[in-house]
Amino acid sequence: MIGMLNQLSAYFQFPFVRYAMIVGVLIAMCSSLLGVTLVLKRYSFIGSGLSHVAFGATAIAAAMNLTNNVLFVLPVTIICAILLLRTGQNTKIKGDAAIAMISVGTLAIGYLIMNVFAASANLAGDICTILFGALSILTLTRTEVWLSLVLSLVVIAVFVLFYNKIFSVTFDEDFAAATGNRAKLYNLILAVIIALVIVLAMNLVGALLISALVIFPAMSAMRVFKTFKAVTVCSVIVSVACASLGMLASILAGTPVGSTVVAANVLIFILFCIAGLLTRRAKS
Repeated sequence: MIGMLNQLSAYFQFPFVRYAMIVGVLIAMCSSLLGVTLVLKRYSFIGSGLSHVAFGATAIAAAMNLTNNVLFVLPVTIICAILLLRTGQNTKIKGDAAIAMISVGTLAIGYLIMNVFAASANLAGDICTILFGALSILTLTRTEVWLSLVLSLVVIAVFVLFYNKIFSVTFDEDFAAATGNRAKLYNLILAVIIALVIVLAMNLVGALLISALVIFPAMSAMRVFKTFKAVTVCSVIVSVACASLGMLASILAGTPVGSTVVAANVLIFILFCIAGLLTRRAKS
């Protein structure tokens, strides 16, 4: 145990490890805040769909040799998020079908573009890094850390300021609109912050594992707690704990960061399921 602590202490002497922990915790916090709303609105899979959009946009940015691909990836992801959240029952293409079409289409186009306009000799390595995160979280620059910090603070501030509105839109959008709330505006705000979180989370867990970072903390909290506020707070705590433990385990064991963080979330979900079952049995 002492040896592990000494090893961690030695690793934290490096700035890139500290940067990774800061950004990882911020991403986990933002993802969990939105996860509760997305699960309750039955848009759990939107994270995966938008991550594939971000993958396709990243491929296009690489083909265009853009130095800062966030400036291109973020607007594209925001536009697609708005289109997906505006897809309702009165449209010809239902929400789940729209997510599936955009998800598969952008993933295929992104892979095609990366093959046709290969920017490096290690194409497989580049694709693996984007899809699964690999070690990209450990290669963040100071500028990327500050950008992640600012975007994370924007997400947290929006969620806190519009908490009551997000709550009403989450549970009954039609009723919220009927009572005078601007439901479409708050859906638009949700779409923007969802896109922000997706683009940020790609550095931590990669495009294919983002859904886990959004869904698992919320689902874990729902096994034990029943109120919106309690589930949200618990989800944040679980997500931050899993991200921290997963990243520390990854650093010590040399495992992929994204996969290790998701594995920690899966383990915690199982524990919360057991705790919820025991609590229900005790009450009965």
